[in-house]
Amino acid sequence: MKVHFKYAFLAGIHARGGVFAVIFLINLVFIILGSLGLLPLAAQITAVSLSGTAIGVMAIVNIISDVGIIRRMFAAPGAYLFALSPMPRKKMLSASVISMFVMDVVTMAVSIFGVTCLSLILAGNYVGNVFDSISRGWVSFEASDILFGLWFIVLMIAGYLLVMLFIIFCAAARKSIFYQKPAGGLLTILMAAAMLYIGSLMTFILAPFGTVTRWGMFFTISLGRPGLIVYGLLLMIQIAALFIAASKLMERKMNI
Repeated sequence: MKVHFKYAFLAGIHARGGVFAVIFLINLVFIILGSLGLLPLAAQITAVSLSGTAIGVMAIVNIISDVGIIRRMFAAPGAYLFALSPMPRKKMLSASVISMFVMDVVTMAVSIFGVTCLSLILAGNYVGNVFDSISRGWVSFEASDILFGLWFIVLMIAGYLLVMLFIIFCAAARKSIFYQKPAGGLLTILMAAAMLYIGSLMTFILAPFGTVTRWGMFFTISLGRPGLIVYGLLLMIQIAALFIAASKLMERKMNI
């Protein structure tokens, strides 16, 4: 399995490694200079703008890199590693998903942390030492508030994994179930649309935990903290189902 981790990291790090290094170094230099008070106000505003733009650039590069890793699973020559390996497909899929997850989360977390620090340094010109205010504010937080904040992060990560596995499942279906079928691409799109529709209907399971509001043909569900906990559990069930289904499809004969 270490070999699959290695190749997945190599497939993803070539595109995003250089971009991430540049963003990290620029943020680090601006943060150090700003903390020491060596940046004038105009330079601080420029730093925040550049760092904010870098988040978008990093996100785009991450998407391109993730597409490269997914293509490696389903297109020659990288797919031969999957097709010829005796390792269970679920382990190989885990290696690719974990590699994408780690690289995406680390790069985006560092980028967001950089622009946050630079924004706080800029705000210090108007309201004083913001970092001291934040450290004092942590004292007023209750344990339940901190746990809820951590759970919200879990929900964001779960949503990200759900999208990633949905794309991988659709790619696996296109290369296995539909590859010999007429209009296989159209069938894959219809299958994806049906899955999205079923997934949207599953949110009505959360109706007892929130307030359902109707807007013409559309519905929204407002959830409190108990509802968000159940929502997270629902996401995890969907993630597990997609992971198992995708790994099973990858065990079939695939057109690579």
